[in-house]
Amino acid sequence: MSRNSSETVAAQALADAEKQTPARDNNAASSDPNPNDRPSGAVANDKARDEYCVVLEPEDDPKTLSSARKCVVVMVISIAGLCATCASSMASFTEEGLSRTFHTSHEVTILSISLYVEGLGLGPLLVGPLSEVWGRNIIYQVSYFLFFALTWPTVFPPDIATFLVFRFITGFCASAFLSVAGGSVSDLYTNDKVATPMALYTLCIFIGPVAGPLIAGFINQNVDWRWTYRVLLMWQFVVLICLVFFVPETYVPIILKRKARRLRKKTGDDRYHAPIEREEKSLSHMILLSCYVPFKLIFYERMALALDIWTSLILGIVYLAFQAWPVIFEQVHGFDVQSTGLAFLGIGIGMVIAVALQPFWNRFNRREAEKYNGNPPPEVLLVMGQVGGVLAPLGLFWLAFTTYKSVHWIVPIIASAPFGAGVFWIFTSTFTYLVTAYRPIAASAMAANSAMRSTFAAAFPLFAGAMYSTLGTVGATALLAGLTTVMAPLPFIFYKIGARLRATSRFAA
Repeated sequence: MSRNSSETVAAQALADAEKQTPARDNNAASSDPNPNDRPSGAVANDKARDEYCVVLEPEDDPKTLSSARKCVVVMVISIAGLCATCASSMASFTEEGLSRTFHTSHEVTILSISLYVEGLGLGPLLVGPLSEVWGRNIIYQVSYFLFFALTWPTVFPPDIATFLVFRFITGFCASAFLSVAGGSVSDLYTNDKVATPMALYTLCIFIGPVAGPLIAGFINQNVDWRWTYRVLLMWQFVVLICLVFFVPETYVPIILKRKARRLRKKTGDDRYHAPIEREEKSLSHMILLSCYVPFKLIFYERMALALDIWTSLILGIVYLAFQAWPVIFEQVHGFDVQSTGLAFLGIGIGMVIAVALQPFWNRFNRREAEKYNGNPPPEVLLVMGQVGGVLAPLGLFWLAFTTYKSVHWIVPIIASAPFGAGVFWIFTSTFTYLVTAYRPIAASAMAANSAMRSTFAAAFPLFAGAMYSTLGTVGATALLAGLTTVMAPLPFIFYKIGARLRATSRFAA
């Protein structure tokens, strides 16, 4: 498996890549549909059973699609993920309109972000197992259709309760593009070529929350808050059409299952089968494991718990920014709504710069792999996290002490760029490390991280207003910087002792 750190697989991509491709057996039967070429009688032993087990031929393999077709698929999936995460933060600029329309408090309207993000975190516990049984494509189409259809009640809500309930549900539906989509990217490319498309997908997922305020700021400055969700509906509709027409099934076990079904129908011979059809998988059992194992991992693995808390704190701060930026730039610097949305560009530019430096990290990982004869320990992946762990608090401290009105507004925006780059590298490093170090249960490791991250991201915006009004922009931001500073030594510590901890772990590879 590639050690390129851009293979962050925001959820399960590397885990899926390991289990999806069956080994080719040159002695196994091809998919020749002529039953006369097969042994007669019932399938009574393993050899006969293998004769009718369909295998992946080059024309079936998603990795053999043309480069142009692959690019289209990755672009559609990435834009769908961008829409899903962008929808979380777009709500931050509709809070005033919601409060005015439904005569409710600001604290209640903040739940429009918190509940959506919580849905994003809990959804993978269900859609992950479903994708292993039904395939990726049907999950994409059904979940995105529900995402689109159930956004309508947020455009025309009769009351605030209805609005908030459907915000949670739409977040839950959109979560497939955080838990399944990364696997589709790894389905399409070999390990030596997956880094760039995976980096594009990962960037879209992380830059979505930053782009949301930028888009919503222009909308809410000029028209009614409901247009935020109307624009979201239009975006969803276009993506849904693209998903239906341009994204094929890429999950190899399901491709083989469909191939076996076609052969059975064409030949009338029921002995044709795919490997997945011989696996005794209970969907209810898979869902139970999906909910149980991640939390078991958190309780028993100190290393996983510490890294999960670190990334959760970082994501919580990112979502807290949706409440803090209006305080810093509207109240202190007198920005209007759309200009405040533009202030998020600093974080976004930092993330783009981090992605642009990916070739450097790829070369670094290749050099490290050569030192270990092609099999470096997972701790090598934490080097990127070390850099990100230093950059994030530095950016926040710089931001904290430049929020005074006497300091030009461009300075805190520039200060947020290293924070954005640090955030991207922290997540990239941690995700790849968790998937590699806990390879036997990689999907559960990512699910545990996702659930904890989303809980923090849902909670932090709720106390942002009180914290900033009590401590001020300098004190509150410096407090956040201090928390990230406390967590910054983690990648350095685990780089030193990670191998020893893994040796005594009940889960780690």
